[in-house]
Amino acid sequence: MAAQTYIAICELHPNFSHPVSTDGFQKVAGIIIWKTDVKSFPDRKNIGVDRFTFSFTIKDSPDFYINVAAWGSSGYINELLNSFSIGDCVTIENPLVAIKDPEKGDRFCPMTPSLYRLLVTEAHSQVCLCADMDTIDRLLTLIHLPVKDSRDFYSLGDIVANGQKLDGTVINVLAAVRSIGVPKQFTTSDGRRGQRLEVKLFDDSVSSFPLICWDREAIQLVQTAIPKETVLFIADVKISFDSFRNGMTATVNSKTIITVNPDTREASLLFSYAKEVSESGALDQDEDVPVDFITDVYTVSQLKQKAQESPEAFFGIMYSFISKLDLDSSVSKVIRTRCSRCKFQVTEDMQVCTNQLCPGREQTLSVTTGFDLLVDFTDHTDSCTLRTPVAENTLGCTTEEFTRLTDDERTAVKWKFLLERCKIYVKIFPTTKLRTGIRGSVLACSLADPGEVKQHMSALL
Repeated sequence: MAAQTYIAICELHPNFSHPVSTDGFQKVAGIIIWKTDVKSFPDRKNIGVDRFTFSFTIKDSPDFYINVAAWGSSGYINELLNSFSIGDCVTIENPLVAIKDPEKGDRFCPMTPSLYRLLVTEAHSQVCLCADMDTIDRLLTLIHLPVKDSRDFYSLGDIVANGQKLDGTVINVLAAVRSIGVPKQFTTSDGRRGQRLEVKLFDDSVSSFPLICWDREAIQLVQTAIPKETVLFIADVKISFDSFRNGMTATVNSKTIITVNPDTREASLLFSYAKEVSESGALDQDEDVPVDFITDVYTVSQLKQKAQESPEAFFGIMYSFISKLDLDSSVSKVIRTRCSRCKFQVTEDMQVCTNQLCPGREQTLSVTTGFDLLVDFTDHTDSCTLRTPVAENTLGCTTEEFTRLTDDERTAVKWKFLLERCKIYVKIFPTTKLRTGIRGSVLACSLADPGEVKQHMSALL
């Protein structure tokens, strides 16, 4: 089979005579790096009839990409929209090459290095998934290359520090995904349906920053991200001051292009930081709610089930037995010292933090020391293991007091709780592909009142 001949994006020109492929058609091949939802407009030539359109952006080399606009009937446009996704490789037969018009439709599309745009129509053009494996292999490597200079971005700390000075600006952002909310559907006053999704971002300077998505395609893309394990390069995102939050937010719009897990040095460093800070549990301590506001009661089995179904962390109460509490093991396994800036585990005799990504690595080491216990809970349904950051209140002693206890005294504290029914307030984190077991932290723990246990547990059975 003869090799396919494709026109490179950098060679496109309205008046240039391009070579044709073996089947007689002029073709452009590229990987989809962005895509919008369908919009409709009244047809000026046919009163009462709507024209439908959507746009997408293709890339065929590290430096060249171009916007494509598809126009046609509702059936054609919606079928074409659903025939490919971001990350797919496509071929476009007989597109019309047009000069970009920054005052009209192109003002709402991503900025591209090309002077032109492609038009696809139902009568003259065709868009298909690419079937040439050599071309696919070449194009797939481009999906992880940002469309802007990998060093040209604001950190979340830069955005917060500049505050309202950045209100209304369009910038590039590199950040990791902390959590993904649930899409919220709504209907506008004129009857149009819409959706909204909020994603929480973080980096080594800010632990939580909101990213708002309104477009269905953008929502579908970010929903594929794994929280705390995915880095995003967000090109041309709009920054706004939210008076309700009294803080800054980022909003994805029609000009934004998101690159998932960019293949860049800067993204690799942030990914390493995200992995380390996630494993340290530092992110888990933020955004907790007061225990007085936690009212939902669960069995261990119910917690595990909800952790698999819920896309976000949630809070609850368990009435369970403590089945494992290793207070009488070595002190180093019970009490840990961490860098106060990045929560990386260190020793007190260090002069600086050994975490290569610590924002204060060049500064004198500042540490925090506290209990770091893994505790097993069990009830009549199942068992689970959680990390507790509230051990001082539960055990009734500080870390300094604990280190002065004898082995017998530690054992006595242990048996005060071991195999006793406790009332435990917990924060549970959603299950991921890489972490299938239940993960969470204990917010408060105390011996349970028998009457209260009977009342709540009977309601759960």
